Amino acid sequence: MTNSQNLFEKSRIHIPGGVNSPVRAFGSVGGTPLFFKRGKGAFVWDADDKAYIDYVGSWGPMILGHAHPEVIKAVCDAAQQGLSFGAPTELELEMADLLCSLVPSMDQVRLVSSGTEATMSAIRLARGYTGRSAIIKFEGCYHGHADSLLVKAGSGALTFGNPSSAGVPPETAQHTLVLDYNNVAQLEETFSKMGDKIAAVIIEPVAGNMNLVAPEKAFLDSLRSLCTKHGSVLIFDEVMTGFRVGLSSAQGLYGIKPDLTTLGKVVGGGMPVGAFGGKRDIMQCLAPLGPVYQAGTLSGNPVAMAAGLATLKLLQAPGFFENLSTTARKLTEGLASIARESGIAFSAQSVGGMFGLYFRETPPKSYAEVMQCDKAAFNRFFHFMVDQGVYFAPSAFEAGFVSMAHGKDEIERTLLCAQNYFSKA
Repeated sequence: MTNSQNLFEKSRIHIPGGVNSPVRAFGSVGGTPLFFKRGKGAFVWDADDKAYIDYVGSWGPMILGHAHPEVIKAVCDAAQQGLSFGAPTELELEMADLLCSLVPSMDQVRLVSSGTEATMSAIRLARGYTGRSAIIKFEGCYHGHADSLLVKAGSGALTFGNPSSAGVPPETAQHTLVLDYNNVAQLEETFSKMGDKIAAVIIEPVAGNMNLVAPEKAFLDSLRSLCTKHGSVLIFDEVMTGFRVGLSSAQGLYGIKPDLTTLGKVVGGGMPVGAFGGKRDIMQCLAPLGPVYQAGTLSGNPVAMAAGLATLKLLQAPGFFENLSTTARKLTEGLASIARESGIAFSAQSVGGMFGLYFRETPPKSYAEVMQCDKAAFNRFFHFMVDQGVYFAPSAFEAGFVSMAHGKDEIERTLLCAQNYFSKA
């Protein structure tokens, strides 16, 4: 029995399912989850001291690679001053100023402790601002585990969602409409019939929780114009894409200004952080200025702020995102070329430092097309690559990530392992 297997068996005694977040359990791919004990640069080491090239990166935050010395120093220096105060600190001000300077649509921002908290608060704020109840989300997009967002699609385009988790009351989910990603006609029809009831539309501008699905520009443009026309709040959930696909995040990349933006992951440099911000008149509806209540004991934690500020400082270096994007493209184009030469139905694409791998001929444009991917083929590929020391996300429905620590050697080694797989598949 490996150390990971032993730790997993022990964990299942006092931790439900043996994990503290479901995808970690390897339920989608089968087998025993890996337990990691350290990371450095592009690599992580498991409990048995086996090294892996890491393309998960703590699900996105480790854009600089693991244990970057400047981030570690910032965390240690901050911790020496105290771990938490429950009172304002100058680091919160620095972070707020930096976020508002980098994100085109942000006039003000509120710091929280997780992406889920950010999206939950943004939706409450949008409802309080508009005085409306209905929200639109898109099938396959994940916005954290708040009740109103854990919904599956109804039976038709204009049908309100049903709970997709036990414990979510139907009367909560009934205010959420679930539409198809990249479907302009459906979006226009919905607004034509219900525009005056829709408080907000929330979307991952680049979907990363049904694998990576890139937006069509016409779709994002329609979102913006329809929300403006009908007085609905457009929320970009950039918890994953924020500072992952560009210095101005996805909204800068695609030239769209949402009304509210949610952030996380990279903003904390690996520490638990979330944020939501946007137009001043909307943000000033928050307590203590306005009637929409939101609070958090550890919001703006100084150690987390230090990690995030150090990370955001480094990714402002000239050429940072050009290099990151080039690395991701070399990986995806190399994998697709190898698979094509082997006659395997496989495709891949990247946006900034995010990428998607699909066992289908072309990259998907919607949740329905994602479901057409050969999940069993992905699972076989995943386990082969893990055996070879390459760690992709343990699910066919999650995006992957590269960091600035992934260099030529790591990409070439990954492609060589993939070539060995595809030549035998």
